[in-house]
Amino acid sequence: MTPSKYGPFKYSPIKGRPKLRWPNGAKVALWINPNVEFFALDDVMPGTNNERVPRAQAHIPNVRNWSLRDYGNRVGVWRLMETMSRHGMRGTAATNSEVCTHHPEVIAEMVRLGWEIMGHNETNALRLSEMKPEDERASILRALDTIEKQSGQRPKGWLGAGLGETWSTLEYLSEGGVRYICDWVNDDQPYTMQLGKPPMVSLPYTLQVNDVPAYYDFKQSVPEFEAMMCRQFDTLYREGAESGRVMAIAVHPFVTGQAHRIQALDNALKYICGHEGVWKATGWEIVQHYLASDFAKAMS
Repeated sequence: MTPSKYGPFKYSPIKGRPKLRWPNGAKVALWINPNVEFFALDDVMPGTNNERVPRAQAHIPNVRNWSLRDYGNRVGVWRLMETMSRHGMRGTAATNSEVCTHHPEVIAEMVRLGWEIMGHNETNALRLSEMKPEDERASILRALDTIEKQSGQRPKGWLGAGLGETWSTLEYLSEGGVRYICDWVNDDQPYTMQLGKPPMVSLPYTLQVNDVPAYYDFKQSVPEFEAMMCRQFDTLYREGAESGRVMAIAVHPFVTGQAHRIQALDNALKYICGHEGVWKATGWEIVQHYLASDFAKAMS
């Protein structure tokens, strides 16, 4: 991508677009994105408040913060799986490829449950924007290859660790077979980028209805995060009666997978899924429907 003042897509205000129709007249396409991540004990860890610690100042091993995240893959992710399954939700898991190496049991269970697995870097300790430029392409392709080998499915989607990209990321992802990207949190409907072969699709993701910012940055309580999920749905559901909307919920096993927080997701899904006109989808299912629609022509 050539550096520019605006993104690799045309500006399209939501007002005046043609109507987007979801299957069976649904108003909202709901997808849940568990971020299944891996950090090495001998590498840099985020701090107590999930802040980024400069590598030169990091203390290794950081047992306190490493073990919190290890809880997510030992316990929390299984709690998320059970809760989502009770509401008929399959995850679209943004997965560090090192999870395949160190926690293959997690990958096997996601596959068994029919979850989609997205690319999410090799590890969350190193973002694409923090790598040496000559290392980025190889890292992306290794991540995609590793997930495909372990899960049997080549990732169609990608969420960068920390939503980090460089000017070259989208070309490398397209080369690796990725069809949609979730880093650009600027819409409530999918749109087509002017980059990639075939062109990449941007699928709505969220940094708002996302447990890490909610609890760490916004300092929300568990009931407040539950209310946020429900309020987000109420607005999108109302607007979706006119033209379909996408609602993303982003959760992390070490955060929402905690015993005292899981009820927020459980209650919110009970509320949301109790409405008619909610399409419980994976990211790739949403993108496939979008690509086959007349709406996509207007958003290309």
